[in-house]
Amino acid sequence: MDRERGDRGRRLLDGLIALALLVIGLAGTAPAGLNQGVGIGRATYPLVVVAALAVAVRRRWPLATLAVVTAASTAYLVLGYPYGPILLSFLVAVYTTAAHRPVRVAAVANGVALLVLLTHVFVGVRPPGLVGLMPAAAWVVVPFAVGVTVRLGRENAARSRTDEARRLADAERLRVAREVHDVVGHGLAAIHLQAEIALHLLARKPEQAEAALTAISRTSKEALDELRVTLTVVRRDEAADERAPAPGLAQLPQLRERLAGAGLPVTVEVEGAPRPLPVAADLAAYRVVQEALTNVLRHAGPATATVRLRYAPTEVAVEVTDTGRGAAAPAGRAGGYGLAGMRERVTALGGSFTAGPASAGGFRVSATLPVEEVT
Repeated sequence: MDRERGDRGRRLLDGLIALALLVIGLAGTAPAGLNQGVGIGRATYPLVVVAALAVAVRRRWPLATLAVVTAASTAYLVLGYPYGPILLSFLVAVYTTAAHRPVRVAAVANGVALLVLLTHVFVGVRPPGLVGLMPAAAWVVVPFAVGVTVRLGRENAARSRTDEARRLADAERLRVAREVHDVVGHGLAAIHLQAEIALHLLARKPEQAEAALTAISRTSKEALDELRVTLTVVRRDEAADERAPAPGLAQLPQLRERLAGAGLPVTVEVEGAPRPLPVAADLAAYRVVQEALTNVLRHAGPATATVRLRYAPTEVAVEVTDTGRGAAAPAGRAGGYGLAGMRERVTALGGSFTAGPASAGGFRVSATLPVEEVT
């Protein structure tokens, strides 16, 4: 999937960064020593190699990477080797911890790394003394500040996506209110008109009155059916607090029960261990399932539906298939309804969405949403 390809791409990028640091370290350490009038020893290049290669797993294990790079860099400096490219690996490790771990955890980890690194200032072959405090502190403070800034930017973006999801939910509720008003208003108006005609013709032209009563029966049934479809899928519990959290995949059992009562049997299949999801992703996944099942109820005729959920470390995927006649759902309805609304909701969160006739018949709706525990 797209998300899996993205993970492979990030791992490849980290490997390339590690390779670049390795090449720079091997090529640049000796010239740095010549410029500083400092020689190198047998442990110089092994320590450079260890520090550079540890960066290859920086995003998967940032704290372990920081520990290995800090140990290698400190040993390198304590042994009196020249200030050189190995410190680039240290800067990358500090930045990664700040960007991919909570601020408090990153602050503690990098604080420990700084204390360890400062040992070379006072002990070792060539301790610089107090004059080395400021440069050593800068090696931690600067990349840490950059990493925290990047992390906060990502968190703000995630909050913006959550706010947008809530805005879409509010717009959706408004759309439902308008739809219910239209259904009930149109149906009652037609019924009222036909009832007036029936009363007027009942005594003089009973056959025409019968036709009017038949129209009343048909119109009321159609209005009730459409209203039932709308309310069955989107209504909330009457006692629910309006300030309650947005709905999510945890509400699928209740949705399934309501749809079964409306005449649509639904089977739910789960792959992976269910877990709490970010609000925006949880709401979007639930809305895709909800709206896809609404379309089955409205357009597929007599049918059954299957909902498949797949929980992966970096994504959640939902798929809805049915055994109906495969007619396409309405294409672009405002307020979050229809295929266009589903696609917009999913892609706004960086996910992927597909919909179309299933190979075995019926219709298939599928969505994959990224789940980033660390942003």
